[in-house]
Amino acid sequence: MPHRSIPGLFAALVAATSIGHAGPPPAALLNTLGMQFVLVPAGEFTMGREEPPDALAAVWPDLEHRRFEEIGDEVPVHRVRISRPFYLGRHEVTVGQFRRFLALSGYVPESVADGTGGYGHDPAYDPSKSLRGDAFDGRDPKYSWRNPGFAQGDDHPVVNVTWNDAVALARWLSDTEGAVYRLPTEAEWEYACRAGTRTRYHTGDDPRALLRAANLFDQDALQHWPRWRAHALAGRDGFAFTAPAGSFAPNAFGLHDMHGNAWEWTADWYDENYYTRSPPADPPGPASGAVRVRRGGSWHTWPFYARCAYRNWNTPQTRYVLVGMRLLREVGAPHRTEADRSFRIMAATIQPEPGP
Repeated sequence: MPHRSIPGLFAALVAATSIGHAGPPPAALLNTLGMQFVLVPAGEFTMGREEPPDALAAVWPDLEHRRFEEIGDEVPVHRVRISRPFYLGRHEVTVGQFRRFLALSGYVPESVADGTGGYGHDPAYDPSKSLRGDAFDGRDPKYSWRNPGFAQGDDHPVVNVTWNDAVALARWLSDTEGAVYRLPTEAEWEYACRAGTRTRYHTGDDPRALLRAANLFDQDALQHWPRWRAHALAGRDGFAFTAPAGSFAPNAFGLHDMHGNAWEWTADWYDENYYTRSPPADPPGPASGAVRVRRGGSWHTWPFYARCAYRNWNTPQTRYVLVGMRLLREVGAPHRTEADRSFRIMAATIQPEPGP
């Protein structure tokens, strides 16, 4: 069932008022745009896929064989040490937060600035025009972060945002608050997603367990894409498209929607062979490339592609109806600024949400 409570929110808001003071970092923060951040501790984890492809093929016999040949970039499995704690967004960046960023910064999203728009769901679209047959129309100026072709509230994850849009948001927050915001590296993302687990998902190996923790392609979404019936989760999560942030149970780090809802940009360039030479501590990703890594799956994603180890990518200019973002804030006291003072006052005056 959907899970809408946010444990420890009031403690997070109180902790946020202590920013800039000496002592250990607070367990959670609230920033100027109302984004909640939770502290992810330093640690080690096993990165990549431990299961052989034939084991996965036994779980998903309806998938074409080529799909199991395309995941060679998930190996070799290797140990990674995340040497420093960091804050990660409790939720994906929402429509309302992105709207406030645009209003305060004057930034123009790439889909608007270049005049080509984004993508959107169009139930009247002829799927034969698409190689994927998924009824997603675009690029078209009528689609953007404001309109992905289905209804979204301000509490839904923003989509149709490019990697460059995500970086612009992080830079603006860094300048505004005097802190360091950025996209997580691919290693930081997988470490945060796993939250101490070594299974396919942070919920375990069984895809059916995802119904309580992830908004993926299920029986609710199936009504719009009946041709993918064999790949839909056998259950309903209540959402055919995106779901409000915090609708599902978090992982052990307190992070929601690490599987599903919206794909999340990471900082890294993509290299299918990077794991063969990745450093053991804080891998920064390749120095260059053509496409950026995105992780986690979306509301339209089959469970196979929502695994912790699965890697996907797009060009930095890509804007798509399934792709959003989640920001990382580095640990460390920000510079004392008027914007930070306003942030602390706001954090101290917001009331806690009721419990479940």
